[in-house]
Amino acid sequence: MAVLKHIASKNAHYGDAIDYLKYEYDEMRMKPVLDRNGNMKLRSEFILDGINCNPETFDAECEMLNASFHKNQGFGDIKSHHYIISFDPKDQEDHGLTGEKAQAIGLEYAKNNFPGHQALVCTHMDGHNKSGNIHVHIVINSLRKYDVERQDFMERPCDSRAGYKHHLTRDYLKHLKHSLMEICLRENLYQVDLLSPAETKITEQEYWAGRRGQEKLDKLNEKIVEDGLTPMKTKFQTQKQFLRDAIDDAATSAASLEMFRTILLEKYGIKLTESRGRYSYLHPERNKNITGRALGTRYEKESLLARFKENEIAGRAENSTIRPVDENRNEENRTSTQDSFKDNAETVRDEQTKRSTIFDSSYDYESDPIAILYIRSELRLVVDLQNCTKAKLNQAYAQKVKISNLKEMAKTIAYVQEHGYGTRDKLQDSYDEITQKMKDSRKALRSTEEQIRSVNQQIHFTGQYLANKSVYGQMLKSRSKKKFRQEHSDEITLYEDARKFLKEKYPDGQFPSMKSLREKREKLSAQQKAQLNTYTNYKNAQKDLQTICSNIDSILGQGRTLKQEQEQTIS
Repeated sequence: MAVLKHIASKNAHYGDAIDYLKYEYDEMRMKPVLDRNGNMKLRSEFILDGINCNPETFDAECEMLNASFHKNQGFGDIKSHHYIISFDPKDQEDHGLTGEKAQAIGLEYAKNNFPGHQALVCTHMDGHNKSGNIHVHIVINSLRKYDVERQDFMERPCDSRAGYKHHLTRDYLKHLKHSLMEICLRENLYQVDLLSPAETKITEQEYWAGRRGQEKLDKLNEKIVEDGLTPMKTKFQTQKQFLRDAIDDAATSAASLEMFRTILLEKYGIKLTESRGRYSYLHPERNKNITGRALGTRYEKESLLARFKENEIAGRAENSTIRPVDENRNEENRTSTQDSFKDNAETVRDEQTKRSTIFDSSYDYESDPIAILYIRSELRLVVDLQNCTKAKLNQAYAQKVKISNLKEMAKTIAYVQEHGYGTRDKLQDSYDEITQKMKDSRKALRSTEEQIRSVNQQIHFTGQYLANKSVYGQMLKSRSKKKFRQEHSDEITLYEDARKFLKEKYPDGQFPSMKSLREKREKLSAQQKAQLNTYTNYKNAQKDLQTICSNIDSILGQGRTLKQEQEQTIS
């Protein structure tokens, strides 16, 4: 089955695209593979052609065209578009697909769908990620070089004229997919319906996040195994994949929406929300919902309701074959099952926490050893049976809590021994140290946020100042300044307010440019993101140590938790 992928690039170095097509690359880190002498290794097998350009001078020709039309000069401009056509590995044996044939298909596809653009068409026979499939790369300069005849798929008049940029819309993308399907059907190649939404939708970003997360988890597990311990988790799972697995599991037994919602919440900690006829899911570690459409059609409302209906029909058929029994006994069993289900909700969530431990692929764990120790803890607070009213009223629940407490005590002791906390005071010192680091990181984060607010305010008034400066200059040159001011009072007032703010901020009159302010905001935003990660990790570490301290106090029989000591100190 041929699949089409699209990547928009803002990289101004067009030579990087040529290097990627010609030389071997580490797909995980997007860095070239070097030989012993530090030189890039040429790919073993590839076919490279150029359209409206020489493939060896593609970068220079693109830069000359951009300069002639004064386009693609900004940092945020899309410089090139990268399309990838991946064929089914079986096409080679079943339908005689070769690299030469795939290259011919890629050239035809590029000429028909990207007319007038400078383009590189390159076929790789080694397969993507060692999969063995033939795939074609098409890299085009976003700026059109030649005027062409207008085609039916072009939505705007300028889409056929030189000097205008490639504009990918939803309808255009549908045309590109339909064009690829027609070619594959004509060549008798395996093909799926690219126009229909996928049952399981995995984006390029999610795919690589999973690959990077698995690699980091494997490295972390190697260190754990070297220390003689057993890794708690061996398979990395993205948040979206966790939702998919949980939804599939819950949908296999749920016969109604309410039952489905209950299983997701109590077993997996996932909240289901319905808005405007669509389902969305809140992951336990997120503050923003993930829509069912982002997961795939299998996880949207229509598909799930159909599965619930099937489960309901199957349940009725199964119940009709069961021999009738005493109704009073049935009612008693149902009540007991419901009570047991509610009583064990917390225990089930504990087990799910163990299964859903996730390694954050976006965080630099090497630079912060604390984060390695506190990825996510499965430790829970030990329940105080003496003050637990529910345990006193329900003997079965009390027995389960006793078993759970023993497990948590064993985990706590193992944790203390593993990290070398010889005394309770040493554990308290570690907790105090982490708490102080958390407070310091929070202060730094708030300081950065305040700086970002200040820069945003400066950008606002600088833009206001520049937008109305010409009107104010016209007023100064006007013969009747009073009349001109009355006619343009709003613009002049905005200008004077902005000038007053900027003069108070910069008494020397040297106002910063919009470009420098935006660059400063970008740096502060990157700094804010890093500080937020640091604060989050310290906060998680502090919570875990607080749990350890409370459990240790319960084991020692002190009857005083860390929280109680803090409250007494504050009061």
